[in-house]
Amino acid sequence: MDPSRIRGKIRRFRILIIGRTNAGKTTILGRVCNTRDNPEIHDSAGNKIDLATINASRERGEHNISNEMVLRSNPGFVFHDSRGFEAGSESEFDKVKEFITSRSKETRISDQLHAIW
Repeated sequence: MDPSRIRGKIRRFRILIIGRTNAGKTTILGRVCNTRDNPEIHDSAGNKIDLATINASRERGEHNISNEMVLRSNPGFVFHDSRGFEAGSESEFDKVKEFITSRSKETRISDQLHAIW
């Protein structure tokens, strides 16, 4: 298939970011996307989430992997942030595995996971 046709079907390239809590995943995304802006975060239904309501939980590494982070400078990408694995928690690993599995079963290519970083 022609890459331009694939890009037309995807709309936004979906990436799962995996790393320890407070390791600087969002900072790296900002550098890669050449922005200092905070990402906009949306729930799985597409509703924008107020960053003030989730900042405390983000600092503790508690958040929903299904939430979508979008940087205004690069709206063609949507990022999903894993919680850290540093505690060795099997439940956290299982949540990431389940997220990857569920995204792989999506019928629309735009809803599938396109990369893991």
